[in-house]
Amino acid sequence: MIKLEEKWALTRETVGNGRLSIVMPVYNLADTIVANLKETSELFAAHGVRTELIPVDDGSTDGTAEVLLAFAEEIKRSNRSADQTILLRPVICEKNGGKGSALRAGFEASTGEYVMLLDGDLDIHPKQTPWFFDQMVDKKADIVVGSKRHRHSVVQYPWHRRIVSWVYFTLVRIFVGLPITDTQTGMKLFKREVLGEALGRMLVKAYAFDLELLSIAHQRGAKIAEAPVVIRFGEKFGCLKANTVKTMALDSLAVFYRLRVLKYYAKAEIPQKLDHDPLVSIVIACPGDSWMLQECLKGIAEQTYRNFEVIVLPDDGDVSRLPSDRQVRVLATGKVRPAEKRNLGIREAKGEIIAFIDDDAYPDVHWLEYAVKYFGDASIGGVGGPGVTPPNDGYLAQVGGRVYDNLLVSGNYRYRYKAGGVRRDVDDYPSCNLFVRKDLLDSFGGYRTDFWPGEDTLLCKDIVDRAKRIVYDPWVVVNHHRRKLFGPHLRQLGRYAFHRGYFCKRYPSNSLHLSYFIPTLFVAYGLSFAVVPLLIVRLLPGEIAVWTMGAYVAPMALYLVLLLVTTFTWRIPTWLLTALGVVASHVCYGIQFVRGLCAKKAPCEFIGKDHAQGK
Repeated sequence: MIKLEEKWALTRETVGNGRLSIVMPVYNLADTIVANLKETSELFAAHGVRTELIPVDDGSTDGTAEVLLAFAEEIKRSNRSADQTILLRPVICEKNGGKGSALRAGFEASTGEYVMLLDGDLDIHPKQTPWFFDQMVDKKADIVVGSKRHRHSVVQYPWHRRIVSWVYFTLVRIFVGLPITDTQTGMKLFKREVLGEALGRMLVKAYAFDLELLSIAHQRGAKIAEAPVVIRFGEKFGCLKANTVKTMALDSLAVFYRLRVLKYYAKAEIPQKLDHDPLVSIVIACPGDSWMLQECLKGIAEQTYRNFEVIVLPDDGDVSRLPSDRQVRVLATGKVRPAEKRNLGIREAKGEIIAFIDDDAYPDVHWLEYAVKYFGDASIGGVGGPGVTPPNDGYLAQVGGRVYDNLLVSGNYRYRYKAGGVRRDVDDYPSCNLFVRKDLLDSFGGYRTDFWPGEDTLLCKDIVDRAKRIVYDPWVVVNHHRRKLFGPHLRQLGRYAFHRGYFCKRYPSNSLHLSYFIPTLFVAYGLSFAVVPLLIVRLLPGEIAVWTMGAYVAPMALYLVLLLVTTFTWRIPTWLLTALGVVASHVCYGIQFVRGLCAKKAPCEFIGKDHAQGK
């Protein structure tokens, strides 16, 4: 007991007059979270450790957020924390974004020099905190993680979990090289500076979050120690879901690839801190009111970053349902092209930053927060992020999203349609999710109005031509409704392909890339099957003809294998439709690209309803 009190004294001394910030991710714990918070606060108050509790509700659906806010208000009224030893700062995330997103939100709300990550269900009890501080001081560590394999740990753990945990730990040691025996235990202590630097480089939001966090910190020189834990899971954990294991494995492999192959974490930049919260003007060009526009406005209203205005630019139709208040302005434009609408929005905008989003897209709750932080760097002129397929899209639209997300269709540009990947500089990005400095837009007059679609390609060209960077961040997410396969999907794709072909010869700086020619080469190769095999058989002698035919057919055979592998799903109809959609997309793009390449002039006639519910 004396030894334990000494460790609590060491904890108290180490925290000093600062704070220990305890960030607790919470999901659907309405029945237990108040009791857990009371137990935690009473523990640290009893030992005189200055603490701030930061429960982060990650989009719970059982009323957890309301319970947390009510408890915080109760504490405030009763002056329970009048001595300032224990503070409660709940953070509410409107939608579930994964553990990584929740912990990042909690860290941003914290102030302590030391930050502890602690699961909100208290499977690992915070009374073990003194051992973490003991190891931090004794080993002069920057991070202390709880380890189920520590020789002093007491763990009641199902046998199948032990096997999976051992296999995962072995792979982590081999491929990542972390000098610890456990990454997944839900109690970790960080020095604030080390945690902030690692979080600024992170990409994973869910299952491999802990692995990525520790891998980044270790690569950047942080010293990591381990502390024993007491865990009694009982029977609360059932069988591991196959999808969970698959996602964890893929995310872990991605961490290894970024760490050891790309060396991404060593090079990733952390945005400079802004000296103020700039006003963002969100510009939405649209034909008129629709359920999708209402969905978009709802997503904007839920943003964690609050300093914004919205400019909605419909035609002359009925806009009576659109809100018109201090934050939302509605400016009817008449039936003009999207570029002309957006230029009006730019002229009317009061913000330092213009955020462009389509009316058939809606943003993640952290959309503004994650994008705005980049504009402290004067070299950055624009920021973009992925437009992922929404979960509420219809079946054929979901399949259309799978086609866009396919490696054979989008290749190196999959990052536009899929959350994840790495931050990078780009030279071309669509206006469905694009942030640009207003003074930069004013300097070259905004969008060109003589092209549609393709006006966003020329806008990005103007940004890059002025020696400004466009940064892609996988956390700056919007959900972008897809066109149904096949007709609407192929019509949209064909328009893009035509203008890309035209731009390749007229504006080559950000359009003349080999990848854009590949579908055309594929179409030419496919058409050659009508003639070339016959010529091989007629003109070449027996054995030479066989070898030549084999070499000629091999690329098509490889294509078909890759097609089946990259489109695979256990849902057979979806598999077949996706595969057909990929082939149709290649043919459509290849033909339309050549038409654009050969065209003397690109048409830009206005199409009134070009979004997912249109034709």
